Amino acid sequence: MSKMGRVQGKVALVTGAASGIGAESARALAREGAKLVLTDRAAEAGNAMADEVAGLGAEVIFLAHDVTREEDWQAVVAAAKERFGRLDVLVNNAGVGGGVPLLESTLEQWRMVTGVNLDGVFLGMRHVCPLMIETGGGSVINISSILGKVGQAGAAAYCASKGGVALLTKASALELAPMGVRVNSVHPGYIETPMVSTALHEMGNGNEMRDLLITRHALGRMGVPKEIANGIVFLASDESSFMTGSELVIDGGYTAA
Repeated sequence: MSKMGRVQGKVALVTGAASGIGAESARALAREGAKLVLTDRAAEAGNAMADEVAGLGAEVIFLAHDVTREEDWQAVVAAAKERFGRLDVLVNNAGVGGGVPLLESTLEQWRMVTGVNLDGVFLGMRHVCPLMIETGGGSVINISSILGKVGQAGAAAYCASKGGVALLTKASALELAPMGVRVNSVHPGYIETPMVSTALHEMGNGNEMRDLLITRHALGRMGVPKEIANGIVFLASDESSFMTGSELVIDGGYTAA
């Protein structure tokens, strides 16, 4: 466990914690002293991550969780309250891709993407924030994307969902500030995660697309999950106590041009 303890004693709920940014965030928060509630639809991988985090010295529970199901959120919050008595940090990280051209997309495909990426964030705040308020406030960190700031052809549902997260964050930040809850969004560039790797693999020209994406990042590479997790720890900690309604863009310069 880190001697710094930047989030020492805080209880953090991380969704989509079985892999990628969620998994790295769980590791980073554990090293900085947080107690953790990890959730994911992938129960086997999620339990393995909980075991890893426990090995870092953190108190942790894992719960199978579909963020689109309100009853799942109710169960997760109840379990967190029973185990830890509070929730201080919510990392709304669970998400899916959606690379379907607009005129080929079905309503079912649209709703699948927006259901996880946007409805899941709403449900998280709706059910976690009352507990935060009850126990003195907290920090909500909603994972958006650079594609919540700029568009990309062939990703209309994804862009709409992540743009929705950005504005939902700002509106809820204004509502919840008087109650002691801060709400900020994180906007990663293209990060070396299983979701991105799978999307590129499914393209006929995946290697060419990867090279193109790299050129669009001013730093000349894709990011790694740890670089996003570092920002999440900052927003979870009291170091960011004067931030709410803000967009933390970690994108290697993708949106700078």
